[in-house]
Amino acid sequence: MPKRVVIVGASIGGVRTAEALRAEGHRGSIVVVGAEREAPYDKPPLSKQFLAGAWETEDACLLTEQTAAKARIELRLGASATALNVARRRVELADGTQLCYDRAVIATGAAARPSPWAATSGVHVLRTLADARALRVALQREGPIVVVGAGFIGAEVAATAHAAGRDVTVVDPLAAPAAGAVGPAVARLLAGVHARRGVATRLGVGVTDVRGDAGALTVTLSDGAQLPAATVVVGIGVTLNDAWLEGSGLQLDDGVVCAADGGAVGADGVYAVGDVARWWRRGRGEYARTEHWTSACEQAACVAHNLAHPGDRREQRAPEYVWSDQYDWKIQIAGRPGRCGSHELIGDHESDPPRFAALYRDDDGALGGAVTVNWPRALAVCRRHIHAGERFATALDATVGLAERIVA
Repeated sequence: MPKRVVIVGASIGGVRTAEALRAEGHRGSIVVVGAEREAPYDKPPLSKQFLAGAWETEDACLLTEQTAAKARIELRLGASATALNVARRRVELADGTQLCYDRAVIATGAAARPSPWAATSGVHVLRTLADARALRVALQREGPIVVVGAGFIGAEVAATAHAAGRDVTVVDPLAAPAAGAVGPAVARLLAGVHARRGVATRLGVGVTDVRGDAGALTVTLSDGAQLPAATVVVGIGVTLNDAWLEGSGLQLDDGVVCAADGGAVGADGVYAVGDVARWWRRGRGEYARTEHWTSACEQAACVAHNLAHPGDRREQRAPEYVWSDQYDWKIQIAGRPGRCGSHELIGDHESDPPRFAALYRDDDGALGGAVTVNWPRALAVCRRHIHAGERFATALDATVGLAERIVA
């Protein structure tokens, strides 16, 4: 068992790895390095409860100094990692400190892709607590909100801003923004959540420019239209926090390339979890990177077990799972629906609020993915079927049975 584990990254993946190490019986030292000076915090609430003002900083806290001390977890906050020396087993920090390790875990995640436009103020991204604080203040300003990007973050911000009484328009260059993940038909159903709540959408149209200042911005679209905005929120993806690993010898290809047990390819004693990690999925025969809370937690538990029990190696086998809360819709996705062919809809997608599931058949005739809206039980059943490799027809019958019991 390693004497010292250094975890670089203090978000959910890093914190859960540290906590799981203690739960698995690790008695050596654990150091968690975080670039932000903030105590580690959870990110999903930033676009919802925190942005709405229902939560404060302490409500989103993942690990207090007191809890860390009790668990003998050393927090090194406000310390950016600048290099990883695999040969000497050292993590180099921006302040010149070098941390020696027996094992290292990379959990540095990703950063919001910055706005490419020239506005001097009033344009926001949302990834950190500082971002959320600034946006929460901005949403108190009177005037319309334009959200650029209809992915999960953009949609959740739009829902929160609408609930706060703001006039919101969502813009995305894709006609069905989630089509790559769930297919065009279901993507159109999901995009309809905005219209149902009175939020304007401009889909299939890009943004060419944003100019002005906070309170008096102009968003120019690719069709020549111009939208006035007091605040603009840009949710156009992320950039991985892996530049500090250049020259380390790790294989970097859309993240840190890892074996099925989380071990980084090209570096003995180094692991990676969370958004920055791209793990080998043995059942699919490919590397996959999943940007979501659940995946980070599952990878953290797997790596912690493997560090604490090197003779009993585990792999991440659970199917992918993501969720998003938008208005009064809970959208949940399991598996890889976008990789599948046909799908079947069960439930009522026209009710208000809707309650339905889309089940996807993969090329081998098994259940390859599922999307549910306001139906968590169906999602749980489908995820179990995906994990077990059940036939599509079996999963469909089970989900139809749930629907029949609801009606009865």
